[in-house]
Amino acid sequence: MSQTVATQPKQVSTWRKVVAAILDFLFVLFIGGYAIGYMTGNLTDEGFSLNGGPAFILFAIIVLYFIVFTRYLGGTVFQRLLGVR
Repeated sequence: MSQTVATQPKQVSTWRKVVAAILDFLFVLFIGGYAIGYMTGNLTDEGFSLNGGPAFILFAIIVLYFIVFTRYLGGTVFQRLLGVR
């Protein structure tokens, strides 16, 4: 007679979740912001400056990044790197 023991998944510490979320946000903000700034001609000597429509597009990309990666791709880049998912 074999017994199966249900094991609970290991609890991930809160600080790792927070750090992953911050790093993911900064990652998408800088990569997406630079790409949108490049395409719209909004690059500056310090980086990029987005206002109006381009800023809204960047905001939408950030939201979509978290939704798509978390729901459909098994976790964001830094969630995977830090072992949160």
